[in-house]
Amino acid sequence: MKGLLERSPLTFTIFLSFTLAITTPRACAQSADDKVAPQAPQTVQSPATNSEPSTENTPGNSVQPSSAVPGPDYILGPEDVIEIDVFDVPELSKKTVRIANDGQISLPLIGRVQAAGLTPEQLRHALQDKWGEDYLQNPQVTIFVKEFKAKPVSVIGAVEKPGLYPLTARRTLIEMLSTAGGLGTKLTTPAGRMVLITRKGGFKDLQLAPGMHERGPDQIEIDLNRLLYTRDEALNIEIKPQDVIAVSRADIVYVTGAVKKPGAFVLESHPTVTVMQAIAMAEGFTGTAAKKSARILRTDPDGTKTDVPVNLGKIFKGKVEDVTLAANDVLYVPDSKSKMAGSRAIDASITTFSGWLIWAH
Repeated sequence: MKGLLERSPLTFTIFLSFTLAITTPRACAQSADDKVAPQAPQTVQSPATNSEPSTENTPGNSVQPSSAVPGPDYILGPEDVIEIDVFDVPELSKKTVRIANDGQISLPLIGRVQAAGLTPEQLRHALQDKWGEDYLQNPQVTIFVKEFKAKPVSVIGAVEKPGLYPLTARRTLIEMLSTAGGLGTKLTTPAGRMVLITRKGGFKDLQLAPGMHERGPDQIEIDLNRLLYTRDEALNIEIKPQDVIAVSRADIVYVTGAVKKPGAFVLESHPTVTVMQAIAMAEGFTGTAAKKSARILRTDPDGTKTDVPVNLGKIFKGKVEDVTLAANDVLYVPDSKSKMAGSRAIDASITTFSGWLIWAH
């Protein structure tokens, strides 16, 4: 065959066209599963409470459009879409194929070729060898990865751009959080104090370090503050394909009623807040505050609602111990001049406070 090419390029062109004509239908039939087809978006379930990572602001979770260049160690896998080009051979140029579930692709003349498990560079050499055996003289092949589908990582919760991201090279936890736009802010979804990583198959070889907690055989929890501010490499773990990275939402407490600045207060830098601290966040009482009649409105994890009386006067005078608020607690300070009493006054205050409550949930 190489002798035929060397004697007459025209004869080779006629032969190649004829060969493609009789082999292409069979190749197309074999590669029906390899054709690029749109995929339905996947749904990521949102955790129910603030103690779990939030998926607020999560867009449709298709893999982000890939403008990234794969690292030299990127391993091709099923569902990746690649473009193959053979220099100066129009019949073999701009071939776009999806790697099938069995890891193979189907190409003219050489049939099915194993692609999964190889780097793009390794696949390039393999194709040059196969086409060069009987069909082409010194073929020059290039490969471009158009879509990274084989190794997605889910980043959800309190990040700026939640979604699925391709793992195009070795990446650490901090690098993946950066890829997702960084942690959420007060203008989006403020991040909490921990990140939960779920991995199929578990963390068999991972050594637990301070600031890391195993929540189950396939889940670990990492302290975000310790990860970001101490730069502890033991916490900045390597991310694997199919990992789910969920950043928790910051806890919020509410102060309403006879205070100068009622509102929802995000606990970004403090794991807990006391009643005195919450009043300070609300810039203190109004002159008509009924301090001894304050209430903490609390919803327990099982949905049970409780009304806890609090005597703020005694707390501020140091006569009784300060009270720690839980996430989503509402501290209500009634107005001594109000004509409403008991739960009616609280209900009216919560109604005017509904904007904050809706935003928090």
